[in-house]
Amino acid sequence: MNFTFAHNNLNVLDLEKSLKFYQEALNLVESRRMEKPEFTLVYLGDNKTPHKLELTWLKDRKEPYNLGENEFHLAFEADDFDQAYEHHKKMNCICYENKAMGIYFIADPDGYWLEIVPVKR
Repeated sequence: MNFTFAHNNLNVLDLEKSLKFYQEALNLVESRRMEKPEFTLVYLGDNKTPHKLELTWLKDRKEPYNLGENEFHLAFEADDFDQAYEHHKKMNCICYENKAMGIYFIADPDGYWLEIVPVKR
């Protein structure tokens, strides 16, 4: 029996705001969408790997999601780490830096943390 990654899911309050953020911050593009009366699922990809990020918008939800201590995260490799850092700095979305490890985190509109790491060479 074998398993492969399919996608990760994040629930969002404002789908359009989140789509704009993921496009601008990480160049993710919509690859699939499922519309239902009570929710919408949008799958985003990087056009390089098969892995997808699924954004779920529950249409009746009004209160922010409880992210706990925000100890979970998704990680993205940046082929030009310095350029990515400057881009995210201009977007004012960097929420934590660990210069000793050479990484930083950005926060999406719902407060989810996304780790940015340099490509390992």
